[in-house]
Amino acid sequence: MIPAKLARQLGHEFSDPELLRRALTHRSHSSQNNERLEFLGDGVLNFLVAHQLYQRFPKLPEGDLSRLRAQLVKEQTLSEIAISLNLGESLRLGEGELKSGGWRRPSVLADAVEAILGAVFLDGGYPAADALVQRLFLPLLENIDPKAIGKDAKSLLQEWLQGRKLDLPEYTVLATEGEAHCQTFLVSCHIAKFQITTEGRGASRRAAEQLAAQSAYELLLTKGKP
Repeated sequence: MIPAKLARQLGHEFSDPELLRRALTHRSHSSQNNERLEFLGDGVLNFLVAHQLYQRFPKLPEGDLSRLRAQLVKEQTLSEIAISLNLGESLRLGEGELKSGGWRRPSVLADAVEAILGAVFLDGGYPAADALVQRLFLPLLENIDPKAIGKDAKSLLQEWLQGRKLDLPEYTVLATEGEAHCQTFLVSCHIAKFQITTEGRGASRRAAEQLAAQSAYELLLTKGKP
């Protein structure tokens, strides 16, 4: 049974609900899993993101466009999108994957996002897949900075604050979950000047800090802080 909340978030009503069911099925659960849909979704995602960037940045050279696309379709970005959708709660995993925390593993989450996109493409064609990419990636597309190509979120946030002679953010580990071989870290990023606190969850402290920093950086840009 597909959660109604997830269906609403995706914004696509499946003519064939079995496609979405399969997109949420990990190979540890069944031979009828999401690997082929993931393969298709990966290609669809790369094309649609490339198209969006091509339209948004008409003067940007091919090399920079490629680097921007890589930044948007990488595992960390896709897993962050999956977390925003609470996708882990809807995944169908085998017993071993459940015990080892597979529902929160970035690679599993990222693969599921690609598989869902592949399922939407098969079910509704190009228009449906394009609409889903725009829905999921719009905040990222609107805030992406071509000048920041190749820089990680913590570096960008630090440069933004230093450029305004402001104190650097404080990162705090809020929680560590899971077994030693498969831990998840919850980290906060606090910017005292603006009383902004964001959180990031990742498979390592560094990954969690990057996600928290990314959220803080996007928040500053969105709110137009001086």
